[in-house]
Order: sequence, then C-alpha cells, then structure tokens
Amino acid sequence: MLGCVIDVRPLRPDERDRVSELLPLSRLDQPHGAYLIAWIDEEPVGHAHVDWRTDPPELQDVYVVEPCRRRGIASALTRAAEAEVSARGGTCLSLTVSVSNPSARTLYEKLGYAPTGDPPWRVQGTVQLRTGPLEVDDTLMRLEKRL
Repeated sequence: MLGCVIDVRPLRPDERDRVSELLPLSRLDQPHGAYLIAWIDEEPVGHAHVDWRTDPPELQDVYVVEPCRRRGIASALTRAAEAEVSARGGTCLSLTVSVSNPSARTLYEKLGYAPTGDPPWRVQGTVQLRTGPLEVDDTLMRLEKRL
C-alpha cells in the first residue's frame, strides 16, 4: 500500500452504488454537499464530504477504511477538499473535531488548521443519517484554514 497512488475525485453518479456498498456515505443524500472519494487501484478506500451551505464551507465525514489508515489518505482527502473550495472561489475551509480525538486534531493542525477561538461545545442526542440513527455524546471544537 505504501507508495501506491491515491486518486481523489468527486463521487460520480455512475459510482454511487458501488461506493456506497463499500463506504459509509452517511451524508450521501444531503443537498448542498458533495463527496470526494479516495481510490487506490480503482478501489474506494475513503471519503470526505464538503458542505457548501455553511460560510465558510465545512469539511465533514472524513473516513478511511481500517486497513488503509495512517497512509496519507485523510490528508489527500483534506487537500482535495481545499482544492474544491478554492476552485469555487472560497478562501477558507472549516471543520469540527472531537476533543477526545487528538490524532485527528494533530492531523488537521499539521495541515494548517487552527482553532477558531470559539469554545468547545457538547453535542448530545440522536442524529438521523442515511445509514441510520446515531447516538451522539461528544464535545467538539471548530478548526479553520485560510486557503
């Protein structure tokens, strides 16, 4: 896997069924958003969602399949999201990260994301996703990067 070429591109309509069988595209049917898919050897190995409704746009739902983690795929997905935002004239990308996930925060900070200064907030309850209900009890913080 190391040394393999990671191809990141927007999810095409003709790939939707195949990819959704292999990856948990929880936000697939949300309007105003788009998925970027990471591919290795024509196999989907990860995804990231960009929500265009927010200002700045928000990176969401970054996921990499277990055997491919810690190989640069999340970084490639994040950079591709930044490129998409820039191509649309955006100058900033935001994201939220769990305060209990220091490895994710470290990744994003290495990529140039910084805390916005907003205080962390707690999220509790049931979130209804395409893949089913998800019970949430977490504390999140917002990071942003100027592009």
